[in-house]
Amino acid sequence: MKKSLFTLIFILTGTLLFAQYDPKALEILEAMSAKYKSLTSFEANLTSSLTNDTDGIHEEFKGKITVKGDKFKLLVDGQEIINNGTTVWTYLPAAEEVNIDNVDPDTDEMNPSKFYIMYKKGYKYLYLEDQTDGGVLCEVVDLVPEKKDAQYFKIRMNIAKKDKSIQSWTMFDKSGNRYKYAISKFVPNVKVDDSFFTFDPKKYPGVEVIDLR
Repeated sequence: MKKSLFTLIFILTGTLLFAQYDPKALEILEAMSAKYKSLTSFEANLTSSLTNDTDGIHEEFKGKITVKGDKFKLLVDGQEIINNGTTVWTYLPAAEEVNIDNVDPDTDEMNPSKFYIMYKKGYKYLYLEDQTDGGVLCEVVDLVPEKKDAQYFKIRMNIAKKDKSIQSWTMFDKSGNRYKYAISKFVPNVKVDDSFFTFDPKKYPGVEVIDLR
């Protein structure tokens, strides 16, 4: 009896460990990562949504993102977030202000220029199922941070089964919020200069500069 119980515990523990670093999920993620690594840059339209069922919240915004290497510019929800890899500017046109800060490589925020490699460090991963998202058949993979105090306890990625492109990703936080980003009108290898990923206050007369560095 003790031997049977030990065997059962061993099997359950092994299954848990397998689920933490699922080889099928890794295969999907590696194929997705290779696809985006092969691009010099890309541009895409985004639909961003915030949902909290308990609080009855559902908000949706349209946006646009341009990515080149570790640089990106994100236009969404009445703001521009510009990141050149070392500095990040958050420009709020309605308030006529721009916040400047250093890029924090350890932040829990999902960096749009690194979403295709983030699984490589600090995450467990698990393949869930095939599911249609926005009319596209996707392989659903969950990323779970190894840090127990991470801001997001799970990131769900819907990866197109046909070409391994990202259809959408959803971040789940501990207060019940779900932040979903769905990609459409994807344009690979767009021509964009590095200066596109900086913010020059001189070009915005009257803007208040708040330097948080």
